[in-house]
Amino acid sequence: MTVRRADAQRNYARILAVAEAEVAAHGAEASLEQIARVAGVGSATVRRHFPGRRAMLQAVFHERVEALCARAGELEGAADARAALLEWLGALTTYAASARGMADVLVPDGQAGADHANACAAQIGGAVEPLVRNAAKAGAVGQDVTVADLVALVTGIALATERHPDPVAEAHRLLALAVQGISPRLPGNDDGTAADQVRHRPAQEVR
Repeated sequence: MTVRRADAQRNYARILAVAEAEVAAHGAEASLEQIARVAGVGSATVRRHFPGRRAMLQAVFHERVEALCARAGELEGAADARAALLEWLGALTTYAASARGMADVLVPDGQAGADHANACAAQIGGAVEPLVRNAAKAGAVGQDVTVADLVALVTGIALATERHPDPVAEAHRLLALAVQGISPRLPGNDDGTAADQVRHRPAQEVR
């Protein structure tokens, strides 16, 4: 049994590595059948690990989602609730715009069933809710703004800029424009522009 488990773990690691490469090359449209061919296993083996495309994408982006959730936890106690939320949104924007397929995994696919459950979005929602709540208490965002609203905003921007020559920079530019609408600076607060507050940081810095 131990040998079988070790073989299964090696198979999974190989399949996941191939899936990561295929998603990097083809985005959310990466083929499960192609992943099986490159990994040298049968399609049934791949589907035992990943029942559907969403499950595969969630596995590929698991570490990035974990990093984003960890960063949200670090920012939860920040004195400036607005800056904390905007810094986290900047990190999400960098990831979503630089990693093909990540925006897709955070978007609901409109279908029911376990194969279509959005575990990544749920995980992010739980981690980021305190940041949104703190920002709302500080008057930095409206009381009706939700994590789902902000994630939808960022994923929409990431999908819209996917074919731009510099998708990360363009995504941050558009996010800064959106921030001026959802969290306008309070009168008398001259600590920088919205673009300054939405931190444009390389993805590796939030790992």
